[in-house]
Amino acid sequence: MKTCQLAIIGGGPAGYTAAEAAGKAGLDVVLFEKQSLGGVCLNEGCIPTKTLLYSAKVYDSARHAGKYAIAAEGVSFDLPKIIARKQKVVRKLVLGVKAKLAAAGVTVVAGAAEVLDRHHVRCGDDVYECANLLLCTGSETVVPPIPGVADVPYWTHREALECKELPASLVVVGGGVIGMEFASFFNSLGTKVTVVEMAGEILGGMDGELAALLRAEYTKRGIAFHLQAKVARLEQTGGGIRVHLEGDCPPCVEAERLLLSVGRRPALQGAGLENLPLERDARGYLVVDGHMRTSLPGVYACGDLTGFSLLAHTAVREAEVAVHDILGRDDRMDYRAIPAVVYTNPEVAGVGATEEQLQRQGTDYRVVKLPMAYSGRFVAENEGVNGVCKVLLGGADGKVLGAHVLGNPASEIITLAAMAIELGLTAEEWKRVVFPHPTAGEIFREAL
Repeated sequence: MKTCQLAIIGGGPAGYTAAEAAGKAGLDVVLFEKQSLGGVCLNEGCIPTKTLLYSAKVYDSARHAGKYAIAAEGVSFDLPKIIARKQKVVRKLVLGVKAKLAAAGVTVVAGAAEVLDRHHVRCGDDVYECANLLLCTGSETVVPPIPGVADVPYWTHREALECKELPASLVVVGGGVIGMEFASFFNSLGTKVTVVEMAGEILGGMDGELAALLRAEYTKRGIAFHLQAKVARLEQTGGGIRVHLEGDCPPCVEAERLLLSVGRRPALQGAGLENLPLERDARGYLVVDGHMRTSLPGVYACGDLTGFSLLAHTAVREAEVAVHDILGRDDRMDYRAIPAVVYTNPEVAGVGATEEQLQRQGTDYRVVKLPMAYSGRFVAENEGVNGVCKVLLGGADGKVLGAHVLGNPASEIITLAAMAIELGLTAEEWKRVVFPHPTAGEIFREAL
């Protein structure tokens, strides 16, 4: 029997963040990871997709360099080398995580851990007794039970990340964040892309107006969108996959490749979680309080298992809160200002409430909306490109309730709005902050 003060199941962003923080605080920590440190985010999610998308963005920029009075002829790309660079980036960052954990004195155990009860974890022939248990098993790809899915070759994000031969055509089932990012990548490289989405708009959960504008932009670039379309059946053809549809759309679409990207679900199987009588919500996610405590004393859950946003940065903050509670420090999770980003080109980013959410809640609010062209830096760096900044303010007090941006670099400037929401600033208070000039972030001051 081995002992530790904290056992962590899963080495993704939540798990390795908690392990490092607890180790630095002097706790004896054991981290179990059955695959690769970094979890889905680092190995087959956030980092590899953004690496591919940056290559596509550079290619786009080179092809359109003439707009900036730069001559770049004969521009091409090498897909196997793009994939190889992605793998190099992942390896480098995984080694960085390993180094940080080692420096914090964390014991990393490679293998599938099984929770026996809230104080005991087994991995291989060893059993570990722990004072506290933190569950960070993440999520897994949902493969919908579409008739014919078992009889056709299809990609999930995992296979798409390893693609070394560019398909001539691709159908993406699911117009969420993952689906749109892959649609953007393959569209930039010249693949004919079709996106099939069951809802009335792509990017559910993001600001609806900006989602529609992004869809319009990619329609101009050649992506075909079929909204409110249900996939009725899949079949293999001599040239690829035929996707049969129901709804106000063509009866079927065909492509060389098929990418299924309809969402993720918590990974609740295979780690012995069934041995813990944990409270779950209607969707199957683990119920936690503001300190990330589950219904069992001494057992915490962070990351995708909690089901709030399935985002790495949410998981990181949840992990910090959980460790602080274990250490007896006052801290509490706050979900008011969790940024969400779609790394298409142009990017979309939002934080706080959307108009749709405020309308459902019956909240009094007002909208301030400006073209991104009000930012001189944006105009200088985005020749012939449009963008929008939308800020949502409380109708009575002018408090910042939400902010949403379409245009590069939305991912980098959205944190300014997140801080305003987190700090509870009004428009007048936020406007007192001095913004450097010229920057794209000045668009918020212009809006205020």
